[in-house]
Amino acid sequence: MAQIEFQNLAHSYQTNPTQPKDFALQQIELTWRDGGAYALLGPSGCGKTTLLNIISGLVRPSHGRVLFDGADMTELPTEKRNIAQVFQFPVIYDTMSVFDNLAFPLRNRGVRQLETKKRVEEIAELLELSSDLKIRASGLSADIKQKISLGRGLVRSDVAAILFDEPLTVIDPNLKWQLRSKLKQIHQQLKLTLIYVTHDQIEALTFADSVVVMFDGAIVQVGTPQELFERPAHTFVGYFIGSPGMNLLECTVENNQALIAGQRLPLAPGLAQKATGNSNLMLGIRPEFLGYSPTAQAGALEAIFERLDDLGNYKIATAQLGTTQVKLKLAEDSQIPTGTGWLVFPPERLMLYQDGKALH
Repeated sequence: MAQIEFQNLAHSYQTNPTQPKDFALQQIELTWRDGGAYALLGPSGCGKTTLLNIISGLVRPSHGRVLFDGADMTELPTEKRNIAQVFQFPVIYDTMSVFDNLAFPLRNRGVRQLETKKRVEEIAELLELSSDLKIRASGLSADIKQKISLGRGLVRSDVAAILFDEPLTVIDPNLKWQLRSKLKQIHQQLKLTLIYVTHDQIEALTFADSVVVMFDGAIVQVGTPQELFERPAHTFVGYFIGSPGMNLLECTVENNQALIAGQRLPLAPGLAQKATGNSNLMLGIRPEFLGYSPTAQAGALEAIFERLDDLGNYKIATAQLGTTQVKLKLAEDSQIPTGTGWLVFPPERLMLYQDGKALH
């Protein structure tokens, strides 16, 4: 396995890029430790697959360098990087048995027969494929084929990293959690460097120790699932992660208070001073952290409560605050009447953003 480092990395598919929008990948300075489990999370077109292809050598970056354990890999082709890749659609040989599919990468590198057999059997046991080793791959289900594809990457002991490009997209939803759990188990057992590309926040947050959130070609935050949820560094992170996403309210700041829809809300000491003027300010709070009060109180704003949706083990209340719709995530036994009520904003849970970036 390897530590992967990006130095002044950026990429444009244009010949002469002159402005940020010309770049598919904005400048990156980042280090991923050896043996870490990372997820690249973001919507389609945000640059995550471009970054993955730069790591694997399928794309040469137009700017900067890629290092594996300090060695410059930028100019090296894919076959010189000792990278294993698992794609959205399983890459296996249908005419071969499961054993031969798993053994293929080792045989291709001249590994001795006894060593190949031992390694294949170890990986098959880890992936719960031992009973399928003699079966021809063509008749197997999509989830088992994806396990075989994963095994072809795991079977090599010399790989610098294993890259996953949305590997669960074609898998039955009922089986996805099983494969996610298996990947987590594999990482804990083998301590591999794993990089997982996905647009699915649940996949990213349950798989990775550290999640890289991307938006419009830029990395907007790197953090643990808890950090991304509790302290999103960018409004996109707040909105994209969580269900429902973070409530974002346009505001201005005056005398250590946020002015929202004609109402005043106290801010934590010193937070207001970090805003530069009153342009492009937004107050953010997670639906989980908002409270409800039937009467006015300090730290609360008057709103019109429109409905309460029962989602089984929790409820979602929807309120109108000025022109903005606000969501509250509540316990399953909560009851909130429609009509006028007050939204309670715990000051320690408030985030203030300017130009999309968190002010700390």
